[in-house]
Amino acid sequence: MTTDATSRTAPKTPEAAGKLAAGRIGTFDLVFFVVAAAAPLTVLAGVAPFAIGIGGPGAPLAYLVSGVLLALFAAGFTAMSLHVRNAGAFYAYVARGLGRTLGVGTAYVAVVSYNLVTPGVAAAFGYFAAGSVRDATGTDVPWWLLSGLCVLAVGVLGWLKVTLSAKVLGVALVLEVLSLVVMDGGILGERGTAALDTASFAPSTLAAGGVAGMFVLVIGAFTGFEATAIFAEEVRDPRKTVPRATFIAIGFLAVFYSLGCWLIMGAFGTDRSVELARAADGPELTFKAAELYAGAWLADAMHGLIIVSAFAATLAFHNAGARYLYALGREGLLPRRLGTVSGKHGSPGGAVIAQTGFNLVIVLAGALLAADPYGEVFLWTNSVGVLGIMGMQALAALAVWAYFRRDRMGLSAARVVWAPLVSCAGLALLTALAVVHFDLLTGRTGAVNTALLVPLPVVLAAGLFVALRIRRTDPERYASLTTVDVERD
Repeated sequence: MTTDATSRTAPKTPEAAGKLAAGRIGTFDLVFFVVAAAAPLTVLAGVAPFAIGIGGPGAPLAYLVSGVLLALFAAGFTAMSLHVRNAGAFYAYVARGLGRTLGVGTAYVAVVSYNLVTPGVAAAFGYFAAGSVRDATGTDVPWWLLSGLCVLAVGVLGWLKVTLSAKVLGVALVLEVLSLVVMDGGILGERGTAALDTASFAPSTLAAGGVAGMFVLVIGAFTGFEATAIFAEEVRDPRKTVPRATFIAIGFLAVFYSLGCWLIMGAFGTDRSVELARAADGPELTFKAAELYAGAWLADAMHGLIIVSAFAATLAFHNAGARYLYALGREGLLPRRLGTVSGKHGSPGGAVIAQTGFNLVIVLAGALLAADPYGEVFLWTNSVGVLGIMGMQALAALAVWAYFRRDRMGLSAARVVWAPLVSCAGLALLTALAVVHFDLLTGRTGAVNTALLVPLPVVLAAGLFVALRIRRTDPERYASLTTVDVERD
């Protein structure tokens, strides 16, 4: 605890203090970060048709089940956020619950995961934007040029005050949701109760073949909700804001995904929609429903809004990834320059610059290798990133149980014992399924998938090695890991 004299003479600027600007993010700012990262339009237009085709009629129920599983995870996750508030989130949670060595390994996985998702989504932005420019003008603009502009714009927003990013994400999210609500209204207005086939929510639908692969796709649609804890150092009243935003985001996504998927299927009838989803033009299922029940204008608008959705997701993951780089730079687990803060904006300036450079390198590499921006750059980087995040969620759930095992600190056993254990088991199972069915995420088999999977265990091992070396050579520094800002109110 600091003395009054120390408090009076302490530097006031974020840059001097080395801390992110506190108190700038409110509950709904945080919700925008989380839901925008999940990219609801991209999920329902680009992923849901695949889930329907693979898993059949049970896809709407799968979104609800996944939401319940993640709500159980969030129960313990947010309980720990009351005691551990650190921009490293998963890293700090695992370290405090399961030991600093495993925590550092998790930190390295987090850096790789979030920093792979960001340029991948930027590549998707370039892919969608290039297609729209071509359709509108007949001009072929290289996808990598548009992706590069996206990366630079996101870097600028990441450097500026975090509240500006929240406003941009809020506008993007509202537009995405409105387009899907209009489609849903058109389907209900014309088909009425005929569009509401309750058989999709029968538990027996989850016994169909392909359901394991469907869950791999469905659980990935929630990726990004854990960012509520990443921003814990910057929110107003973190004891209330983080839990509130987490549950609002998970609840909204679960209901919105489930309802949207259900009505897309209801637009054509359950059995017919499964057939259409499995056809060659199955990915267009959502756009077909929009055009059929609202008009070509909505389908066109949704094609355009997918570009907005991809930009919003890039920005959200950039902000999350930059804060992991910042947290590890601050701890000295990565170059300390990454732990510097912009004095004017209170943003993690060093991390923003580094991540922007990395994103540009990935986009440039995709261009030089003539890689497909969506089928390779986007799917491959995001498959690895999502898998890493799922694995970290399972570890974090176990860490919550371990943290509260001896002292529940007044919290219920349901919240800090049973919910973490059940969610850990579920998330671990889904992570294993993701590895087994990795071809569903990447569209490839054999050596390509092996090469994509190798980085995660390699960086985990590297993190463990670094932690063990620090423990052996500098025990005092090892003991201080993850304690930065943990007790800040």
